[in-house]
Amino acid sequence: MLTGKMVRVRYARDRLIPLYLDVRDPQWHDVGEQLIALFNAMIGQSREQLETEADERFGDLPQPQIYQGLAKLLEDRCDFETPPGQPPEELRDAVFQAATAHRARIRDEPGAMFQRDAVLDDVAGRLGLSREAIEAGLFADLKSAQRLVRFRATTAERLLERYNVALAQGVLLRSSKVEVVIRGESPARYRQLFRQIKFHRLICEAEPLAKGECLLRLDGPLSLFSATQKYGLQLAMFLPTLLLCRDFELKADVLWGAERRAKKLILTAADGLVSHQAETGMFVPPEISMFVELFRQKIADWEISEEADVVRLGDRFWAPDFQLTHRPSGQTVLLDVFGFWRRSGLERHLAQLREHADRPFLVAVSTQLKVDEAELDALPGNVVTFRNMPLPEEIVCRAEELMRGDWN
Repeated sequence: MLTGKMVRVRYARDRLIPLYLDVRDPQWHDVGEQLIALFNAMIGQSREQLETEADERFGDLPQPQIYQGLAKLLEDRCDFETPPGQPPEELRDAVFQAATAHRARIRDEPGAMFQRDAVLDDVAGRLGLSREAIEAGLFADLKSAQRLVRFRATTAERLLERYNVALAQGVLLRSSKVEVVIRGESPARYRQLFRQIKFHRLICEAEPLAKGECLLRLDGPLSLFSATQKYGLQLAMFLPTLLLCRDFELKADVLWGAERRAKKLILTAADGLVSHQAETGMFVPPEISMFVELFRQKIADWEISEEADVVRLGDRFWAPDFQLTHRPSGQTVLLDVFGFWRRSGLERHLAQLREHADRPFLVAVSTQLKVDEAELDALPGNVVTFRNMPLPEEIVCRAEELMRGDWN
């Protein structure tokens, strides 16, 4: 992801237009190849050395934001580690104690001066290390001192494509409202899209338009009461999924700059943005994966499946996260796990479910992902709250209650 200062746009009245690179331009291909070669060559070196080398090669060239952005995307493909050896915090503690003792010894000696090398030699002798090793390890846990240990190489073309997507993502981080029209996709694609929205924990309303069209209304991070940075990252991470669609139009209301001026961002398939996300399924938050695993380990009488169908709720769609099947009776309960949510949005969703759902349903909501200050009291029995992860036993208990009673 690019930082704010790396995002390059131009203005066309009230529109923000990201300054995409031409991925076919030989000049930018050459730049990309040089940067990739540099990162490959710097394996084993410190982060500071890598940044210094990149700055010496590209820092004085025109348009430094581009070089910085490309380097940042390559840095995201790197793994850095603290060099092995004596833990830096232990070295610092030993040196500070030795320095204090050294100052106490020379305090009453006329003309005596503090000798840094003597302190380091004293610590080195006690730890069985060289003075150079002590100096090198004192602050080895600083970010700048971390060593590049792995670099997941890419091609220049893929790097330039990723840069263009990152520009659009950088603008979406400042959005207050996003609307997306999707056209001509298969039911399987729509289902995947809805599941991706769900698992990216986005606040979204969906409604059908003309035949084969769907309108998605998503909250932008700047419309939320809290958790804006985390939510904004989730919205930006969803964009590569949208780019897998053949025909779409995204319109975002954006509050831009320090003065938060109202602007618009428009993205369509014609922009030629290429998703770096492979068609390998959907992102699942780790706590949800753990919930499914524990459910299958602990609950014998129920089966949990991620293959729930997309359900029509009047003029809207609903993609339940899971279908729970009671093995002895064959009865099913649909389970929805909400991501970021507002009390008003949850109540509207429940009203739609009560009116249109054709079987029992449960909605699990995280107390940590609420984005307003509304109280959680007096929620209906269809709602289960959790903090870090839904509890399989509680979900099953509620599901069995719904089967025995009036689930609406």
